[in-house]
Amino acid sequence: MEIDSNKSKADNGSNKSELGDLIKVKAILSCPSCSYSKAFKNQFQQKNIENMVVNLKIFDWMTCSCGELLNLNLEFEI
Repeated sequence: MEIDSNKSKADNGSNKSELGDLIKVKAILSCPSCSYSKAFKNQFQQKNIENMVVNLKIFDWMTCSCGELLNLNLEFEI
């Protein structure tokens, strides 16, 4: 019984340290020609930074329905 309760306490401690390693990203896509604007939020652990890079490369080439390449602005909270 004590072992199980100690394990859950140890697990909670490791989760707190993982939450501290999060990078929060807000991507704002906007069109220079029309009034389109959309914001997306996501968060990544620092050890999984490659996932963030892949997502940003996809955002970088998005186009608007009017045909213009969308502007990508990023806000980071580390």
